[in-house]
Amino acid sequence: MNATAKIEKAPRKFLTEDFTVTTWDLLQPYFEDLKSREIKSKADLDKWLKDISELEAVISEDASWRQIKMTIDTTNKEYEDAFTNFCLEIEPKMKPYFFELNKKLLDSPYKGELDTNEFFPYLRNVGTSVNLYREENVAIQADLSVLAQQYGTISGQMTIEIDGKEYTLQQAARFLQNPDRNLRETVFRKIAARRLQDKDKLNELFDKLLAKRHEVAKNAGFDNYRDYKFKELGRFDYTPEDCFEFHAAVKQHILPLQKMLVEARKARLGLDVMKPWDGDAEPEGTQPLQPFTTGKELSDGAIEVFGRLRPFFKDCLETMIDMNRMDLESRIGKAPGGYNCPLAETGVPFIFMNAAGTIGDLITMMHEGGHAVHSFLSHPLKLSAFKEYPMEIAELASMSMELFTMEHWDVFFKDQSELHRAKLEELERVITVLPWIATIDKFQHWLYTNPGHTIAQREEQWMAILNEYSTGLTDWSGFEEYRQNFWQKQLHLFEVPFYYIEYGIAQLGAIAMWRQYRGNKEQALDNYMSALSLGYTKTLKELYATAGIKFDFSPAYVQELGTFVKDRLVEMGLKADT
Repeated sequence: MNATAKIEKAPRKFLTEDFTVTTWDLLQPYFEDLKSREIKSKADLDKWLKDISELEAVISEDASWRQIKMTIDTTNKEYEDAFTNFCLEIEPKMKPYFFELNKKLLDSPYKGELDTNEFFPYLRNVGTSVNLYREENVAIQADLSVLAQQYGTISGQMTIEIDGKEYTLQQAARFLQNPDRNLRETVFRKIAARRLQDKDKLNELFDKLLAKRHEVAKNAGFDNYRDYKFKELGRFDYTPEDCFEFHAAVKQHILPLQKMLVEARKARLGLDVMKPWDGDAEPEGTQPLQPFTTGKELSDGAIEVFGRLRPFFKDCLETMIDMNRMDLESRIGKAPGGYNCPLAETGVPFIFMNAAGTIGDLITMMHEGGHAVHSFLSHPLKLSAFKEYPMEIAELASMSMELFTMEHWDVFFKDQSELHRAKLEELERVITVLPWIATIDKFQHWLYTNPGHTIAQREEQWMAILNEYSTGLTDWSGFEEYRQNFWQKQLHLFEVPFYYIEYGIAQLGAIAMWRQYRGNKEQALDNYMSALSLGYTKTLKELYATAGIKFDFSPAYVQELGTFVKDRLVEMGLKADT
């Protein structure tokens, strides 16, 4: 299919070209205009919707830049204040207006003349927003936005010293791949000790988040935050019971594959007992994979890899480089994690990473690059709301790209044996992440359906779930306290509650996309681009069907896809003993 990455910012027709978001007083007249405007025809409604879209895009891009700058440098008070100002002084005042605008749309006699094929998901979301809105929640949700960002500030200050040099925990993690077992143990102990220093601070923060989230749910008429959040996230295509089915299917069909992979690594390392610092290691004489050393090497290599799949994919990354829309290298004071942030008005997204030269960083680049391609493909859609696609399709875009790109990783690994190891690590990650997703998701269901629980109860439940989805092949003796608090490393729990099962659904979808790709590469890529170009103008099931796969995470489907990956692992020389 034809697509172009040469995005030009559309001229503004509602706001002035020089308008920037600074104060609510300057924004409010635009909201007043939209709220009071008479809509006397379908043409009036179209113009009104486009003006809302333009306003949303301008505000969204401004808010995104505030967050990007703050995560790039968590020590900058000016950036933190700008983000906090938006959360506390601007966003809360917009919400009542958006509520009124949504009601106005739903009440419009011309709503029925909108193209239902295109507008159905949008109108469904608008209806949900109106039903969930409570004025008393506006201030609480503003507080939640500010509180959640404290996780990045706390985590961004976590460093350890190795051989006299200071490292972020992301940078230090690469030492856990080192063949020197004594070094790995030393680094692991330092990481564990450093995380435990802030254990109480993170528990205190999390308790505040839990309490406020429960209050939001109660105000909206829900018994618990889980049920509220399912509605807010627009989970129209699956239920909590479907999530429980996913958990059980992963335990039954994926956990045995993970055990097979751990046993294989244990054999490669020649160990009688696996310890926590052995999970990513290679045998003596085998150096850790280092696909790149600098952020520029990573971006240059990614551009070449993407270009081998489709010239359009390459153009997307080159456009981002030209517009300075990447910050890839880990450094002290930078928030943890990685993300692709869509920028609604200019259309060219931003990739944030903490790269330290590892294979995991390469995979993250492919992943975030997939998100970026999605941003480019959906940008031409006529309304900003059409580009607010659900995470189940967003993560399909990113996880599929990881697997599509594997055959071209020789750009980073000239040695065939290293290329083989890199592909094996990716497939290991595909399998290993599914039990972890089940763990985190099941934990979240418990957290939010048991409000008012104590820290001790939380630790007990965490350990029960963690053990249920662990292989049992690693000896954690001496690190019981660290393992009890291991959930604190998962930023989603703090910053984006209930956003995690999407990874599992999308990972299964990505495996199905890869299976399709191995059968017919060009058709699979055409289907991929067609689905992503739709944004959220179709339901999830329709988007997955456009991509040529099923929206399904039943036990039978999980078993089918797990068997496909297992067969690929056996092809790569892994011994299948399960």
